[in-house]
Formats: sequence, C-alpha cells, structure tokens
Amino acid sequence: MIDSSIAYMAEQFEQYHYTFSEKQKRQFYTFYELLIEKNKVMNLTGITEFKEVVEKHFIDSLSLNRIADLNQNPVILDLGTGAGFPGIPLKIAYPDLKIVLMDSLKKRVCFLEEVIEKLELKAIRAIHGRAEECARSAEYREQFDLCLSRAVANLSVLEEYCLPFVKIGGKSIAYKSGNVDKEAEEAKGACKILGGKLEEIFKFQIGESGRSFVVVRKIRETPKRFPRKAGVPGKMPL
Repeated sequence: MIDSSIAYMAEQFEQYHYTFSEKQKRQFYTFYELLIEKNKVMNLTGITEFKEVVEKHFIDSLSLNRIADLNQNPVILDLGTGAGFPGIPLKIAYPDLKIVLMDSLKKRVCFLEEVIEKLELKAIRAIHGRAEECARSAEYREQFDLCLSRAVANLSVLEEYCLPFVKIGGKSIAYKSGNVDKEAEEAKGACKILGGKLEEIFKFQIGESGRSFVVVRKIRETPKRFPRKAGVPGKMPL
C-alpha cells in the first residue's frame, strides 16, 4: 500500500517535471502520514484524501519554482504556514533552502516541530508568533529574500503583513486562485505605501484548478508604523 502510494505520488510529480530521490519520496509520504494522524485531533486541513493532498498541497506548494530560482537558496519566510504549506514541501524538494515557518497557533507550531524532527530537516525552524509582533523584531524585519503566503486574506491586508519581513530587492509572493486580477489591482496602492511594487501575476493550472502567484517586489523600506496592531489591517485595509 505504501509503495503503491509512493509510486503514484512520484508519477504525479513527474507530470510537473519534479524528480526526487527515494529519501525525498519517503519524506513526502511520512509528512502525509503525520498530517493525517494529527488532523484527527486538531484542524490542520480539510484536504485529507491522499491524491488531493499530493495535488492541492504538495504540487501546489512546489509550483513556486515556476517563478523563483530556488537553486539560488533564497532565505524564505512562510507566513501563516498552518500545516506547513508551502514551506515543508519546498524544504523536502530543495534541502539547502533556509526557511522559517511562522504561525500564530502554538499547537500548529508544535506539530511542525515534530515534522521537522521526524523528517530530519535542517536549516528550517517553526516560530510561534503573530506577524504584527514579529515584524517589529530586528531578527525578522526585512531579513528575508522571499515571504510566502497561501492565506486567503485580501491582498491589501496580506501585503501589510508580508512586506515588512522582505529585504529591499526581495519579493512577497502570494499563492492565490486564478481569478485574482481585480484584487491585485486594488492592492497596488497598499503595496506602494508599504514599499512594494506589483511586479507580476503569474497564472497556471494544477489539474483542473486555476492558480496564480501575485509577486510584489520590495523597492524601499517599509514605514515603521506597519504592520498596524492586530485586527486593524483587516478592518481598515490600506
């Protein structure tokens, strides 16, 4: 059963031109097992069927390589990582990446620490914290080449959380659905205020699902007043 599942997963990866070692395939499958087991006692994901996890979590996460050269080993923040997407699949696929997984729920961070230990991943850590607070710390503010998010928040709100973490010259990249043009257009003003510039909307397909990357380049320092206090960005978007 395990071998046939791994073979199926490898076949799906190859359709998208991902080829992994036996160790990496086992890591992906072990991650799936840990995810499903923990999901029984806490809400990590509504997607639990193996084939769907492969497509909608693993392959979706790895799609970042369509627009970012991950072999250059950018320093990455996965903001609001939840169950570890996209950060954990990216780390399995590109072992040399340096990644910080950040989430506001301690239980999820504990799960991620267990995953990191079980998969023997190096140069990756899970941090418990809110973006509004961590973005004011010198340890994290403007320290990352890429800030990634798969959150469902509106882009104007999302960029207020993401851009403070990004180095000048770096990028905030949001994983979004295919229908994101209006939302992106409306977020241009917020990006400008926050020191960013909308660079690209990259659209692609995974299976039958339309997906987009919204890429915002950091062109100047984010004003120190951002991000605002918890809850304010959502109630009063820029």
